[in-house]
Amino acid sequence: MSEELLYEIHDDIGRITFNRPQARNSFTFAMYERLREICTQIGKDSSVKALVLTGAGGKAFAAGTDISQFREFSSGEDVMGYEARIERTVSALETCPVPTIAAIGGACTGGGFTIAGCCDLRIGTADARFGVPISRTLGNCLSIANYTRLVSLLGPARVKDIIFTARLIEAEEAGKIGLLNEILPDYESLQRRADELARTVASHAPLTLRATKEALRRIKERMIPGEDRDLILMCYQSGDFREGMDAFLNKRQPKWTGK
Repeated sequence: MSEELLYEIHDDIGRITFNRPQARNSFTFAMYERLREICTQIGKDSSVKALVLTGAGGKAFAAGTDISQFREFSSGEDVMGYEARIERTVSALETCPVPTIAAIGGACTGGGFTIAGCCDLRIGTADARFGVPISRTLGNCLSIANYTRLVSLLGPARVKDIIFTARLIEAEEAGKIGLLNEILPDYESLQRRADELARTVASHAPLTLRATKEALRRIKERMIPGEDRDLILMCYQSGDFREGMDAFLNKRQPKWTGK
């Protein structure tokens, strides 16, 4: 797994690379755990001043969870355990005390979109694309915490738009709606700019940055309501989810029944 998620530190700047380009950098469960460990570790290591997250290969930042791993689900507790794992990872990224920068090349979808959305700054290539196409692919749903994150980032109307239509947001639109802070022409210039931006924010007052980041997180936390177990189980334990997963893995169109 260590080769699937790379972590290095140079001159006080941490860099995480999702390294499964052959699978569009989709996440295994072990990769989620490793990302959580790194973010927690940075919280205890004052030598790291900023963190860059990116995907290897330039074709994708991350395409969410590796769908083949859902085949192992056999109970509602498997489903809720998965959601708990994702929440631990995303929360660790959100509460990582240093500025985080997502350097996005190509596709940024599903869980990859959530991870990028939790970063403090996002820059991308001209061919970057964003979306949560679950209504077209798997027929599952997000946790309320992740819906809240998307609403905080984009607003409820745009969240409904991208999930109901399953469309992908192109880089130009992403820049206009504030999803991307900057657009770079290609993957190489993206990486150079990410390093430059990381050095810039790392040179500024760390307590100011930490306080701002934590204050905004606390504001968002007040938006999160309680229970969502019924919604998650309704989707993940449905025949539609099994149909969507099989169709995705076998590269065919799913046949939805609403059951």
